[in-house]
Amino acid sequence: MPTARLTRIVEFTASHRFPDTPDFAGATHDHSHRYQCAVTVRGPFDPARGGVMSVKGLEAILQREIVAPLDGKHINDDAPAFGDGAWVATGEALAVHFWNRIVPALPAGVQLYCVRVQESPRLFSEYFGEA
Repeated sequence: MPTARLTRIVEFTASHRFPDTPDFAGATHDHSHRYQCAVTVRGPFDPARGGVMSVKGLEAILQREIVAPLDGKHINDDAPAFGDGAWVATGEALAVHFWNRIVPALPAGVQLYCVRVQESPRLFSEYFGEA
């Protein structure tokens, strides 16, 4: 059976701040982004099912695991993984964080392939899991 990929993009607006270090100069105050998060899953193409998994099913997972917890929120204050500076709220960290939330929610036989977090037209981060 052929392997196919399915990508769904969700958007959310969230604020964050970076630590006051030279690496993040100019972005250490609270600021927000309209994030776009593209999530790609892969699995056997099932002609009877129409693809890898239900688009509505994938959308529900992304709404529950990405959008609902962060839309209109402050990442540093409202996402426990980023509280107290445990993780710095970079795009890369968000991609890994989302990966960890999505994997357990996927149906059997469906694998997470990529999580892409885009902060602006010129900046995005991708995570493909561990090799």
